This record gives sequence, structure tokens and C-alpha cells, in this order.
Amino acid sequence: MEHAEYRFVLVGVGGQGTLLASNILAEVGLAAGFDVKKSEVHGMSQRGGSVISHVRWHPQAVHSPLVGRGEADILLAFEKLEALRFADFVRPGGTAVVNEMELVPITVSAGDGVYPDSAAVERAFAAAGARLLWVPGERLATEAGNVKAANVVLLGAISRLVPLPEEVWWTCLAQRVPRKFLDLNRAAFAAGRASVV
Repeated sequence: MEHAEYRFVLVGVGGQGTLLASNILAEVGLAAGFDVKKSEVHGMSQRGGSVISHVRWHPQAVHSPLVGRGEADILLAFEKLEALRFADFVRPGGTAVVNEMELVPITVSAGDGVYPDSAAVERAFAAAGARLLWVPGERLATEAGNVKAANVVLLGAISRLVPLPEEVWWTCLAQRVPRKFLDLNRAAFAAGRASVV
């Protein structure tokens, strides 16, 4: 089956599972027969800093893993502020899947800034000409059994945007999670898929 190129940008904060999600996303592309390249920047991610990962799938050859500003087909944001910070990466006609999570940075809690509201995020993606999908990642993960599975909820959400069989996604995911957490992650993935209509 012939597929187009897919360009993903995943953004979050250290500790949210952004890098694991990008690794699984790369593996899904490989399993589906794409050439895949991935790049990540995670500087101070272990201390709650910004994390960004680029993943590109192409049916023939990917020459660079980097996705330019205004080129991402799908932006997956694990947190609202990171969604706003990287909104210019999504292309016109692309889709932003944004977790409803708010992680207030120290500068804001110290009174040196203002955390953006949901309306600011919505305006940014409207200005970019992108579709915005909100996903209550933590709530759905908690309902599935553990809030730490929010990254799997978000993968489930974007799996609805790419025309690949659900089993391809699940097989790659199941290889990455400990066996004792398979049922939890299956439920989290299904909840994420169900959140996108």
C-alpha cells in the first residue's frame, strides 16, 4: 500500500514520557514499511525542561530527521505551554493533538510570568491554520489505571490520524512496556483512540 510522508513533532516536559512515545512512533513507522528518521533535543529534560522530538516517515527515503517550522503534519503536545511554544511547527491543514495538562514553570509560580489559558493555545493553532484536538491525557490514563500512562493515551489519540491498522501500533507498544503493565497500557491506548472522533 502506498503511503505519503508523515512528519511528526512531539513536545513536552522531562518526565512525561515524550521520548518513549517518539521511540514507539518511530518503531510503528518502521513496522509499517516506512523509512524512518528521528531526532530529539532534551537538554535539561531530567529537571523538567523542554523536550522536543522530530519523527519522519517516508515510503522511500528520509534524508533528514528534522521537521521545519510550518511542516509538521501532526504536532503532539504533552502539555499546554509546550503546545503554544511550538505551535509554529504545525503546517496549515495539519493537526495538533494537545494534552490538557498544565505544568506551571517556576518562573510563573514565582510571579515572573503568566501561564497561557486554553484560549491562547486555540488562537495560536487557528492562526497556523491547523486543526486542534484536546485530549484529557491524565484523566484518561487515571481511568485506565495509572496517570503515568498519559503518553500512551496520547499515542492512541494520534493513531486515529494515521491510516494504519491499530494492531501495528499495539504490537510496537507492547514490545516497549513491561508485561505486567500490558493491560493498563492497552486500556490507555484504547482510551486515547476513543478520544479522537
